[in-house]
Amino acid sequence: MSEKENKMREIRLEKVTINIGVGEPGEKLEKAYTLLERITGMKPVKTKAKKRLPEFHIRPGLEIGVKVDLRGKKAEELLNKLLDAVERKIKESSFADGYFSFGIKEYIYIPGVKYDPKLGIFGMDVCVTLERPGFRVKRRTYRRSKVGKKHMITKEDTIKFAKEKFNVVVE
Repeated sequence: MSEKENKMREIRLEKVTINIGVGEPGEKLEKAYTLLERITGMKPVKTKAKKRLPEFHIRPGLEIGVKVDLRGKKAEELLNKLLDAVERKIKESSFADGYFSFGIKEYIYIPGVKYDPKLGIFGMDVCVTLERPGFRVKRRTYRRSKVGKKHMITKEDTIKFAKEKFNVVVE
């Protein structure tokens, strides 16, 4: 049985995570929250600091960013728009085993998103996570186990998937 025929070897999009790190609570964080809500149509989650960084006035538990996870069709549609914002070019160093990431310097580069003077300019990080059928074994509650070494997604598999599915150019 070849790899094309085996359905368990098919790679699929698990989720797309969009993150805006603001670095401080308050008005700026609320603007980033509103922006992510507009772009994705979903309710973002505020992220909290884990470490103390006195030079930046950051302490553990302080809300310093917002993120949202998208899955399914909505994730695929938005990922196509986000890739258009970076002209579908991603560095090879942005790829790893089972995921790839890229940054968007300003949200106004995203097609269909207009500049809002009330919000200002924000950049964002996009992380795309891939999986194969059977990856549930590492997350389930009952009889959790590791994903086999041969079943893991390699960096080369990730690059191949991005090129074929989303027409990404790897630099």
